[in-house]
Amino acid sequence: MRVLVLGAGGQLGSEMVRLFPQAVGLKHGDLSITDMAGIERTFGQVRPELVFNCAAYNAVDGAEGDPETARLVNSVGAGMIAAACRRHEARLVHFSTNFVFDGSQSRPYVETDPTGPLGAYGRSKLDGERAVADALAGALVIRTAAVFGDRGSAVKGGSFPERILERARKGERLRVVSDQHVNPTYARHLAGAAAALAAGGMTGVIHVVAAGCCAWDELARATLSECAVDVAVDSVTSGELAGRAPRPLNGCLASLRTAPLPPWRDGLAEWAANRAAVGPTNP
Repeated sequence: MRVLVLGAGGQLGSEMVRLFPQAVGLKHGDLSITDMAGIERTFGQVRPELVFNCAAYNAVDGAEGDPETARLVNSVGAGMIAAACRRHEARLVHFSTNFVFDGSQSRPYVETDPTGPLGAYGRSKLDGERAVADALAGALVIRTAAVFGDRGSAVKGGSFPERILERARKGERLRVVSDQHVNPTYARHLAGAAAALAAGGMTGVIHVVAAGCCAWDELARATLSECAVDVAVDSVTSGELAGRAPRPLNGCLASLRTAPLPPWRDGLAEWAANRAAVGPTNP
């Protein structure tokens, strides 16, 4: 099967390429998903049968100051990729986020719950879901949450666990929010599930996350414990950190359509073992 991975330089895209070693993997420098001519040229050359769109603008705080860039990449670009898949008869797996919800309900969000993003990033991703659905009825849209991986996010300076370890190494005070809850999801597990769902012909919106939820401060402490680093973590509220973008307090997802991935602690342990084996990687 001819597979095209967009956003291949990121933590999820790099895992998709690992799963499909014969795939054509393109980083942002190779192809911008807002470049219609480039998209058409690429599809004509690669003739993909399956496309994984891992490309995104995921600077949550940055989107508040630059919502147009977030919209162009996450919405317009996503729609352009879906339209190209329709023209070239390719299947599409597109990735979205828990930020499409407002986080106000007490239980994890499932696929049928109403959306209501709080900030520019979430709005751009929700608009992207709609653009994909409008352009390609058979697309698969995977919503996920708090993805961390062996490579890390270049925009964010590495995955959350890697950033915590780096700050601990530098002797920085670790102040981490305790009132935002998520499913920390290991990119390698997510990539495997995405490949399996695509192979099974799944379409529509589906939530794919690790089993279990935790607050970010709990994830920070678990990371330090897994890596045998004895540094304290100070728990603070979202209001005390005052990020530029509003974030859902309940960012936990569940699914009515598929089983969860392995528990987040298992994913974290696997990440830590891989890190110990190869050493930390730069984003």
